[in-house]
Amino acid sequence: MTRELEEKIGHRFRNEAILRRALTHSSYANEEFARSDKVVLLSNERLEFLGDSVLSMVTTEYLYRTIDDKPEGELTKIRAQVVCESALYKIATAIGLGKYLYLGKGEEHSGGRSRPSILADATEALIAALYLDGGIDAARSFVLTYIPGMVETARNGVLFKDYKTTLQEIVQKSREETISYAQDGEEGPDHDKRFHVTLFINSNPFSEGIGRSKKEAEQNAAREALILMGLEKEEKSGAE
Repeated sequence: MTRELEEKIGHRFRNEAILRRALTHSSYANEEFARSDKVVLLSNERLEFLGDSVLSMVTTEYLYRTIDDKPEGELTKIRAQVVCESALYKIATAIGLGKYLYLGKGEEHSGGRSRPSILADATEALIAALYLDGGIDAARSFVLTYIPGMVETARNGVLFKDYKTTLQEIVQKSREETISYAQDGEEGPDHDKRFHVTLFINSNPFSEGIGRSKKEAEQNAAREALILMGLEKEEKSGAE
């Protein structure tokens, strides 16, 4: 199946092991290790870390070269929208990435192949694998297949709501104010975790957020802060 994926992304891997690692979720790696005494199977978590930086760099370069009528702040806002979890999930869906992932049984049965946080992380890992196997040109070619369209949409309106950036811009208007996030807990099994994050303004706890990933929890905490400030409407629940 990896050949099929390579056709979709336009790159034939010289090191197929790096591609497999990019597709290996921690749940699968942990189960494989538990079943045998072999060498630990590496998951895609470290690749995800690298891919995040490669994606940001390629996107930043693209924005710098193609948009000359926006100041730094506007470019930062556009970048935040096109490298967020929702944007990565959109890319993953476009190439059907979930089909190729190696997942543990629990994650498989709980719908992990379509979970946004897992697909977004795997997309970052795939970008890192492309970078390590084919250099920056390979990573750039893949990223620029999707980013330009998202950038154009972001310029014309709102592509994805980035509550963290919105809150940061508001708070930065006062130089004395600072924002920080702290993960203060997680719950649930590995295949269905919930992360808890507290948002601090000037070292004082201000709001909380829960999500299936740390990024999602931080976004939810920022959204809650905006609601408390009266700058975002709270979603209604129940029948109208």
